[in-house]
Amino acid sequence: MDLGIEGKRAVVCAASAGLGKATAAALAADGARVAICSRIPERIEAAAAEIPGSIPFVADVGTEAGAVEFVQRASEALGGIDILVANGGGPPGGTFATTEQDAYRVAIEQHCLSVIAMCREVVPAMQEAGWGRVLAITSVAVRQPIAALILSNTARAGLTGFLKTLAREVAESGVTVNSIQPGSHATERILGLRGSGADIDLSGMHIGRAEDFGKVAAFLCSDPARYVTGAALHVDGGSYQGLQ
Repeated sequence: MDLGIEGKRAVVCAASAGLGKATAAALAADGARVAICSRIPERIEAAAAEIPGSIPFVADVGTEAGAVEFVQRASEALGGIDILVANGGGPPGGTFATTEQDAYRVAIEQHCLSVIAMCREVVPAMQEAGWGRVLAITSVAVRQPIAALILSNTARAGLTGFLKTLAREVAESGVTVNSIQPGSHATERILGLRGSGADIDLSGMHIGRAEDFGKVAAFLCSDPARYVTGAALHVDGGSYQGLQ
């Protein structure tokens, strides 16, 4: 399928590895010009070497200031932004009993306020241009809260509410706003939790391949997906047990 994004300008946060990198690679493979970032210079340079034509930046998008700075620098380098993929590593685990009040403020800035700040920076220009894509990589925990991940469950649910609201407000301008909710994929983080790649059967329905996820994410950023907005798509191998 032709995604219709040849020459489109995309920024992908936290793309040195895992699902962010896979999404950036899929966008680049379909002709998008891609800017990527990570907090670690060596990792983002290595990722850029594997994604043809990508532009690497060192940035911490877990803060409002860092997120805005990244999209501003990326926009300058690309000449504008047509596609924003918000992404970031999950907050630390914890329960209600073990999580301090201040930890919620940090998690909400990292996984909600920083994305809102990027949207404020890039969406108005997308509206003016009559075309734009905003996609946030969140977690299936938004749909089915995961035990001992109270910070992720809380912050990402708040972000999902914001994105749904924004989607309705900008729909008529040609800008779509969606989120994608991954389950367990064979990324460095998951492999570290579950053991080496040799120990995991990737053919099972509860562990996915990052490159497959990236292609689904790229579709949501495509021109044919122009009528998909306000969606929160779970890509989880069937692990979510609800009907909706």
